[in-house]
Amino acid sequence: MSAVSNARWIAISQASRIGMQLIGMVVLARLLPPSEYGLMAMATVVINFAYLLRDMGTAAAVVQKENLTEDTTNTVFWLNVGLGLTLGIALVALSPLIADGFRSPRLIPVLWVLALVFPVTSIAAVHQALLERKSSFKLLARIEIVSSLVGLAVALALAYANFGVFSLAYQTLAAALLSSIQIWIASRWLPKARWSNTEFKAIWRFSGNFTGFTFINFFARNADSMIIGRVLGAVSLGIYSQAYKLMMFPLQSMTSVANRALFPVMSRQQNDREQMAKLYLRSLRLIATVTAPLMAGLWVLREPFVEIALGKKWSEVAIIIYWLAPVGFIQSLTSTTGTVFMSNGRTDLLMRLGIIGAILMVASFFFGVQWGIEGVAICYLIANILNFIPCFKLTLNQLNKTYKDLLNAIWKPVIFAIIMAVLLNSIFIILINGNVNTALTLTLSLIMGLAVYLILIFVFSKSITEDYLKLLGKKVNF
Repeated sequence: MSAVSNARWIAISQASRIGMQLIGMVVLARLLPPSEYGLMAMATVVINFAYLLRDMGTAAAVVQKENLTEDTTNTVFWLNVGLGLTLGIALVALSPLIADGFRSPRLIPVLWVLALVFPVTSIAAVHQALLERKSSFKLLARIEIVSSLVGLAVALALAYANFGVFSLAYQTLAAALLSSIQIWIASRWLPKARWSNTEFKAIWRFSGNFTGFTFINFFARNADSMIIGRVLGAVSLGIYSQAYKLMMFPLQSMTSVANRALFPVMSRQQNDREQMAKLYLRSLRLIATVTAPLMAGLWVLREPFVEIALGKKWSEVAIIIYWLAPVGFIQSLTSTTGTVFMSNGRTDLLMRLGIIGAILMVASFFFGVQWGIEGVAICYLIANILNFIPCFKLTLNQLNKTYKDLLNAIWKPVIFAIIMAVLLNSIFIILINGNVNTALTLTLSLIMGLAVYLILIFVFSKSITEDYLKLLGKKVNF
């Protein structure tokens, strides 16, 4: 299964970049004052929104398209170049207004530097899509790691030379530039001066709906912060956001790896729904095998975990995690469904589901905020449960499968995680009553809980064990 190889290399790239981000954060925090990070945070808000428009889903269309022609690739290339230049110029032109909105004139030159990222990345969007289409993720992992490493080196050198916030801005630009150069060399595809209105219209049917879904999803995922911040204030928002980060960071990393690995493989299988379904359900089982115990463990050990990770002043975070941990597991599954719709070219269904999900999520925030942040968390959990039903109904229909097939794929990890949670809770109570300190209690509980779960998997599910050994690149002889 090439998706396994894809996932392995994407995970290596992701882990490497996260590691470099942590190193950069630790070192740069000693070289740059908080004001420079605040300035970069302002710029990041603008850049993240602009990223939604960067390629309008056209690169994904190149990966998905069953019969790719030169007319398609050339049309998408010049469309991306136009979008990149337009975004870059617009960002430069609007930078004084944006800086005025943030009441920070120093933001203008920072945005000028970051505006260059868009034309730089747009010229390599098709080249990267062509590599992903061929599942060349080992090559892409090397490119991404090297680019991130050089970007970090640039940031450290400039920060040491007192360039302030520009060390962070040039880090982003340097990584983007080096990545684009390497992707061009690796792809070996050269664009031609060709444009096809027919291909553009065909691509837009896919990418227009995908872009609409992206905007809707962006709004829905940021609505909670806007509503909580406005109604309950900064303190409540800080508590809620910390709980949300603890829940979502590992899940976002995992599902982004899974989606990126699956998309090119499933796109090649779009005319073989049985094979696509087999791969997708197998992937869901692997995801559930990690997220079920992760969220169950976080739910049981939420109080000592928050105390050790954040400190006693953040104790209220544990109350929110009580409700958000189940959300984490649900979202680890539902966030993969978009890959099925995209692989089948049904981004119209994806956008419709995005609208349903956005209505449910935003309504839950408006309704739940009446009872404080815990009320928001409870309503958010209910909204995710309700969203799960139509989301998987349409997804399974695309694969000619039923909820029974979904249950068969994930029931073992869920049951094993529940057993682990019950034993973990007993172990935790015994250690606490034995006056063992919090840090040691958390460590011992985690070790014993993980051991119980792994034993259950190894003894009662050889197929899951085999899949994970393959993911690690091990030969299996069960």
